Amino acid sequence: MSEHYEGPVPKRRRRRRLRKGRVLVTIILVGFVGTGLFSSYQYMAGKRIASKNAIEPGSFEGDLLDPSTSNVENYLLLGVDDDGSGKSRTDTMMVLSWDKQEKAMKLVSFMRDIYADIPGYKSYKLNTAYYLGGVQSAKDTITGMFNIPIHHYAIVDFDNFETIADTAFPDGVEMNVKKEMSEKIGVTLMPGIQQLNGKELLGYARFRADAEGDFGRVHRQQEVLAAVKQQAKTPGMLVRAPKIAGVISQTVKTDLTAKEELSRLTNLLVKGGADIETLTIPVKGSYSFADYSHAGSVIEVNLEQNREAIQTFLAN
Repeated sequence: MSEHYEGPVPKRRRRRRLRKGRVLVTIILVGFVGTGLFSSYQYMAGKRIASKNAIEPGSFEGDLLDPSTSNVENYLLLGVDDDGSGKSRTDTMMVLSWDKQEKAMKLVSFMRDIYADIPGYKSYKLNTAYYLGGVQSAKDTITGMFNIPIHHYAIVDFDNFETIADTAFPDGVEMNVKKEMSEKIGVTLMPGIQQLNGKELLGYARFRADAEGDFGRVHRQQEVLAAVKQQAKTPGMLVRAPKIAGVISQTVKTDLTAKEELSRLTNLLVKGGADIETLTIPVKGSYSFADYSHAGSVIEVNLEQNREAIQTFLAN
Protein backbone atom coordinates (compact mmCIF):
# COMPACT_ATOMS: atom_id res chain seq x y z
CA MET A 1 0.00 0.00 0.00
CA SER A 2 2.78 2.46 0.92
CA GLU A 3 4.38 1.96 -2.54
CA HIS A 4 1.22 3.35 -4.18
CA TYR A 5 0.61 6.26 -1.80
CA GLU A 6 -0.63 9.34 -3.65
CA GLY A 7 -1.35 11.63 -0.72
CA PRO A 8 -0.76 15.43 -0.62
CA VAL A 9 2.73 16.71 -1.47
CA PRO A 10 4.46 18.34 1.52
CA LYS A 11 4.22 22.13 1.38
CA ARG A 12 7.45 22.96 3.18
CA ARG A 13 9.35 24.04 0.01
CA ARG A 14 6.44 26.10 -1.29
CA ARG A 15 6.24 28.00 1.99
CA ARG A 16 9.98 28.61 1.84
CA ARG A 17 9.73 29.99 -1.69
CA LEU A 18 6.81 32.14 -0.59
CA ARG A 19 8.80 33.54 2.30
CA LYS A 20 11.67 34.43 -0.03
CA GLY A 21 9.24 36.24 -2.33
CA ARG A 22 7.75 38.16 0.57
CA VAL A 23 11.21 39.13 1.79
CA LEU A 24 12.12 40.42 -1.67
CA VAL A 25 8.93 42.46 -1.93
CA THR A 26 9.47 43.81 1.58
CA ILE A 27 13.04 44.86 0.73
CA ILE A 28 11.82 46.64 -2.40
CA LEU A 29 9.06 48.43 -0.51
CA VAL A 30 11.43 49.46 2.27
CA GLY A 31 13.86 50.69 -0.36
CA PHE A 32 11.19 52.84 -2.02
CA VAL A 33 9.98 54.21 1.30
CA GLY A 34 13.53 54.86 2.45
CA THR A 35 14.41 56.60 -0.79
CA GLY A 36 11.28 58.72 -0.52
CA LEU A 37 12.03 59.69 3.06
CA PHE A 38 15.66 60.46 2.23
CA SER A 39 14.63 62.58 -0.76
CA SER A 40 12.04 64.43 1.33
CA TYR A 41 14.57 65.05 4.11
CA GLN A 42 17.17 66.29 1.64
CA TYR A 43 14.64 68.52 -0.10
CA MET A 44 13.64 70.15 3.20
CA ALA A 45 17.30 70.43 4.19
CA GLY A 46 17.94 72.30 0.95
CA LYS A 47 15.08 74.69 1.68
CA ARG A 48 16.44 75.37 5.18
CA ILE A 49 19.96 76.29 4.07
CA ALA A 50 18.80 78.61 1.32
CA SER A 51 18.53 82.30 2.04
CA LYS A 52 15.11 83.83 1.59
CA ASN A 53 14.55 84.80 -2.03
CA ALA A 54 13.71 88.50 -2.30
CA ILE A 55 13.45 88.50 -6.11
CA GLU A 56 10.19 90.01 -7.37
CA PRO A 57 10.19 89.46 -11.13
CA GLY A 58 6.57 90.45 -11.73
CA SER A 59 4.19 88.73 -14.11
CA PHE A 60 5.38 86.78 -17.12
CA GLU A 61 3.77 85.68 -20.38
CA GLY A 62 5.99 83.58 -22.59
CA ASP A 63 5.68 83.02 -26.32
CA LEU A 64 3.69 80.06 -27.60
CA LEU A 65 5.65 77.15 -29.03
CA ASP A 66 5.87 77.10 -32.81
CA PRO A 67 4.08 73.91 -33.99
CA SER A 68 6.76 73.39 -36.63
CA THR A 69 9.52 73.42 -34.00
CA SER A 70 7.62 72.30 -30.89
CA ASN A 71 10.63 70.27 -29.74
CA VAL A 72 12.61 73.49 -29.14
CA GLU A 73 12.15 75.53 -25.95
CA ASN A 74 13.93 78.78 -25.17
CA TYR A 75 14.70 79.79 -21.58
CA LEU A 76 15.55 83.34 -20.55
CA LEU A 77 18.26 83.07 -17.87
CA LEU A 78 18.88 86.16 -15.77
CA GLY A 79 21.39 86.84 -13.02
CA VAL A 80 20.46 89.89 -10.97
CA ASP A 81 22.29 92.09 -8.50
CA ASP A 82 20.51 94.37 -6.01
CA ASP A 83 22.16 97.80 -6.01
CA GLY A 84 20.91 98.51 -2.49
CA SER A 85 17.76 100.30 -3.59
CA GLY A 86 15.63 97.17 -3.44
CA LYS A 87 15.52 96.95 -7.23
CA SER A 88 17.84 94.85 -9.36
CA ARG A 89 19.56 95.09 -12.70
CA THR A 90 20.50 92.05 -14.75
CA ASP A 91 24.24 91.46 -14.78
CA THR A 92 23.77 88.24 -16.77
CA MET A 93 21.35 87.85 -19.70
CA MET A 94 21.23 84.63 -21.68
CA VAL A 95 18.77 82.65 -23.76
CA LEU A 96 19.25 78.88 -23.54
CA SER A 97 17.71 77.08 -26.52
CA TRP A 98 17.05 73.39 -25.85
CA ASP A 99 16.22 71.03 -28.71
CA LYS A 100 14.72 68.06 -26.88
CA GLN A 101 14.58 65.89 -29.99
CA GLU A 102 18.20 66.42 -31.03
CA LYS A 103 19.35 66.65 -27.38
CA ALA A 104 21.24 69.82 -28.29
CA MET A 105 21.69 73.02 -26.30
CA LYS A 106 22.65 76.45 -27.61
CA LEU A 107 23.33 79.54 -25.53
CA VAL A 108 22.97 83.14 -26.71
CA SER A 109 24.53 85.72 -24.36
CA PHE A 110 23.63 89.40 -24.55
CA MET A 111 25.98 92.19 -23.50
CA ARG A 112 24.53 94.24 -20.65
CA ASP A 113 25.53 97.58 -22.23
CA ILE A 114 23.61 97.09 -25.49
CA TYR A 115 21.60 100.26 -26.20
CA ALA A 116 18.10 98.85 -26.18
CA ASP A 117 14.62 99.87 -27.21
CA ILE A 118 12.68 99.01 -24.05
CA PRO A 119 8.92 98.83 -24.75
CA GLY A 120 7.07 101.57 -22.85
CA TYR A 121 10.25 103.31 -21.72
CA LYS A 122 13.04 105.48 -23.03
CA SER A 123 15.99 103.65 -24.57
CA TYR A 124 18.59 102.55 -22.02
CA LYS A 125 21.17 99.84 -21.56
CA LEU A 126 19.73 96.34 -21.95
CA ASN A 127 20.37 95.48 -18.29
CA THR A 128 17.98 98.29 -17.29
CA ALA A 129 14.94 96.60 -18.87
CA TYR A 130 14.47 94.29 -15.87
CA TYR A 131 14.98 97.20 -13.46
CA LEU A 132 12.21 99.17 -15.15
CA GLY A 133 9.58 96.52 -15.81
CA GLY A 134 10.62 93.16 -14.40
CA VAL A 135 11.08 89.91 -16.27
CA GLN A 136 8.37 90.67 -18.83
CA SER A 137 10.13 93.87 -19.83
CA ALA A 138 13.45 92.04 -20.22
CA LYS A 139 11.75 89.32 -22.27
CA ASP A 140 9.86 91.75 -24.51
CA THR A 141 12.99 93.83 -25.11
CA ILE A 142 15.11 90.87 -26.21
CA THR A 143 12.31 89.32 -28.28
CA GLY A 144 11.46 92.65 -29.91
CA MET A 145 15.02 93.59 -30.77
CA PHE A 146 16.36 90.21 -31.86
CA ASN A 147 13.28 88.24 -33.01
CA ILE A 148 13.98 85.36 -30.64
CA PRO A 149 10.94 83.69 -28.98
CA ILE A 150 11.17 83.05 -25.24
CA HIS A 151 8.97 80.40 -23.61
CA HIS A 152 10.17 80.24 -19.99
CA TYR A 153 12.45 82.10 -17.61
CA ALA A 154 14.63 81.54 -14.55
CA ILE A 155 16.16 84.26 -12.35
CA VAL A 156 18.74 83.97 -9.58
CA ASP A 157 20.46 86.68 -7.57
CA PHE A 158 24.18 86.39 -7.03
CA ASP A 159 24.12 85.70 -3.29
CA ASN A 160 21.85 82.73 -3.91
CA PHE A 161 24.03 81.55 -6.80
CA GLU A 162 26.79 80.83 -4.28
CA THR A 163 24.42 78.70 -2.18
CA ILE A 164 23.25 76.72 -5.20
CA ALA A 165 26.80 76.09 -6.41
CA ASP A 166 28.06 74.98 -2.99
CA THR A 167 25.09 72.63 -2.57
CA ALA A 168 25.36 71.08 -6.02
CA PHE A 169 29.17 70.87 -6.04
CA PRO A 170 30.51 70.60 -2.47
CA ASP A 171 34.00 69.89 -3.84
CA GLY A 172 33.88 72.87 -6.19
CA VAL A 173 33.70 73.26 -9.96
CA GLU A 174 36.84 72.75 -12.01
CA MET A 175 37.82 75.86 -13.98
CA ASN A 176 40.97 76.89 -15.82
CA VAL A 177 41.75 80.36 -14.48
CA LYS A 178 43.91 82.02 -17.12
CA LYS A 179 44.99 85.12 -15.20
CA GLU A 180 45.03 86.58 -11.71
CA MET A 181 41.63 88.03 -10.85
CA SER A 182 40.68 90.06 -7.78
CA GLU A 183 39.43 93.54 -8.58
CA LYS A 184 35.80 94.11 -7.51
CA ILE A 185 34.91 90.40 -7.20
CA GLY A 186 35.49 89.82 -3.48
CA VAL A 187 38.00 86.97 -3.95
CA THR A 188 41.50 86.49 -5.31
CA LEU A 189 41.94 83.88 -8.05
CA MET A 190 45.35 82.73 -9.23
CA PRO A 191 46.16 81.24 -12.65
CA GLY A 192 45.78 77.48 -13.11
CA ILE A 193 43.22 74.68 -13.03
CA GLN A 194 41.33 74.95 -9.75
CA GLN A 195 38.21 73.73 -7.95
CA LEU A 196 36.22 76.90 -7.35
CA ASN A 197 33.60 77.15 -4.61
CA GLY A 198 30.43 79.19 -5.06
CA LYS A 199 31.93 82.55 -4.12
CA GLU A 200 35.00 81.98 -6.29
CA LEU A 201 32.93 80.74 -9.21
CA LEU A 202 30.75 83.83 -9.06
CA GLY A 203 33.83 86.05 -8.89
CA TYR A 204 35.28 84.30 -11.94
CA ALA A 205 32.07 84.84 -13.89
CA ARG A 206 31.78 88.52 -12.93
CA PHE A 207 35.38 89.68 -13.41
CA ARG A 208 35.81 92.35 -16.09
CA ALA A 209 38.76 94.47 -14.94
CA ASP A 210 40.92 93.73 -17.97
CA ALA A 211 41.24 94.72 -21.61
CA GLU A 212 38.39 92.37 -22.62
CA GLY A 213 35.91 94.10 -20.35
CA ASP A 214 32.32 92.87 -20.70
CA PHE A 215 33.20 90.66 -23.65
CA GLY A 216 35.59 88.66 -21.46
CA ARG A 217 33.02 88.44 -18.70
CA VAL A 218 30.34 87.09 -21.02
CA HIS A 219 32.79 84.49 -22.30
CA ARG A 220 33.58 83.38 -18.73
CA GLN A 221 29.87 83.16 -17.91
CA GLN A 222 29.50 80.79 -20.84
CA GLU A 223 32.47 78.78 -19.58
CA VAL A 224 30.92 78.47 -16.13
CA LEU A 225 27.60 77.21 -17.48
CA ALA A 226 29.36 74.64 -19.68
CA ALA A 227 31.52 73.45 -16.77
CA VAL A 228 28.50 73.14 -14.48
CA LYS A 229 26.64 71.11 -17.10
CA GLN A 230 29.62 68.79 -17.58
CA GLN A 231 30.17 68.23 -13.87
CA ALA A 232 26.44 67.66 -13.33
CA LYS A 233 26.82 64.31 -15.09
CA THR A 234 28.72 62.80 -12.16
CA PRO A 235 26.92 60.04 -10.17
CA GLY A 236 26.87 62.08 -6.97
CA MET A 237 24.49 64.58 -8.55
CA LEU A 238 21.64 62.06 -8.46
CA VAL A 239 22.05 61.67 -4.70
CA ARG A 240 22.16 65.44 -4.18
CA ALA A 241 19.29 66.18 -6.59
CA PRO A 242 16.55 66.44 -3.89
CA LYS A 243 18.66 68.82 -1.79
CA ILE A 244 19.50 70.89 -4.86
CA ALA A 245 15.80 71.04 -5.72
CA GLY A 246 15.09 72.31 -2.21
CA VAL A 247 17.65 75.08 -2.56
CA ILE A 248 16.38 76.01 -6.02
CA SER A 249 12.79 76.19 -4.78
CA GLN A 250 13.89 78.94 -2.38
CA THR A 251 16.45 80.80 -4.49
CA VAL A 252 15.34 80.71 -8.12
CA LYS A 253 12.28 82.45 -9.52
CA THR A 254 10.77 80.75 -12.55
CA ASP A 255 7.44 80.25 -14.28
CA LEU A 256 7.86 76.46 -13.91
CA THR A 257 6.24 74.52 -11.07
CA ALA A 258 8.38 72.81 -8.41
CA LYS A 259 7.85 69.39 -10.02
CA GLU A 260 8.73 70.72 -13.45
CA GLU A 261 11.82 72.44 -12.03
CA LEU A 262 13.39 69.20 -10.80
CA SER A 263 12.47 67.29 -13.97
CA ARG A 264 13.70 69.93 -16.38
CA LEU A 265 16.77 70.68 -14.28
CA THR A 266 17.76 67.02 -14.55
CA ASN A 267 17.02 66.88 -18.28
CA LEU A 268 18.76 70.14 -19.09
CA LEU A 269 21.92 69.47 -17.12
CA VAL A 270 22.30 65.71 -17.42
CA LYS A 271 20.41 64.43 -20.45
CA GLY A 272 21.19 67.25 -22.83
CA GLY A 273 23.88 67.22 -25.49
CA ALA A 274 27.53 66.73 -24.58
CA ASP A 275 28.42 70.35 -25.27
CA ILE A 276 26.75 73.75 -25.21
CA GLU A 277 27.28 75.85 -28.33
CA THR A 278 27.59 79.56 -27.58
CA LEU A 279 27.05 82.87 -29.33
CA THR A 280 27.70 86.36 -27.97
CA ILE A 281 25.58 89.33 -29.08
CA PRO A 282 26.64 91.65 -30.58
CA VAL A 283 28.68 89.64 -33.06
CA LYS A 284 32.03 90.86 -34.32
CA GLY A 285 31.86 93.85 -36.66
CA SER A 286 28.22 94.64 -35.85
CA TYR A 287 28.53 97.31 -33.20
CA SER A 288 30.03 100.63 -32.18
CA PHE A 289 30.41 102.52 -28.91
CA ALA A 290 28.47 105.66 -28.01
CA ASP A 291 27.72 107.83 -24.99
CA TYR A 292 24.40 109.31 -23.85
CA SER A 293 23.81 111.63 -20.92
CA HIS A 294 20.90 109.54 -19.60
CA ALA A 295 22.46 106.10 -20.20
CA GLY A 296 26.23 106.54 -20.10
CA SER A 297 28.58 104.50 -22.30
CA VAL A 298 26.63 102.04 -24.46
CA ILE A 299 27.04 99.57 -27.30
CA GLU A 300 24.99 100.40 -30.40
CA VAL A 301 24.30 97.33 -32.50
CA ASN A 302 23.32 96.62 -36.08
CA LEU A 303 20.02 94.83 -35.43
CA GLU A 304 19.67 93.17 -38.82
CA GLN A 305 23.18 91.73 -38.68
CA ASN A 306 22.67 90.37 -35.17
CA ARG A 307 19.18 89.00 -35.90
CA GLU A 308 20.60 87.11 -38.86
CA ALA A 309 23.48 85.78 -36.76
CA ILE A 310 21.05 84.49 -34.10
CA GLN A 311 18.74 82.84 -36.61
CA THR A 312 21.65 81.14 -38.38
CA PHE A 313 23.12 79.99 -35.05
CA LEU A 314 19.86 78.50 -33.77
CA ALA A 315 18.91 76.91 -37.09
CA ASN A 316 22.17 74.99 -37.65
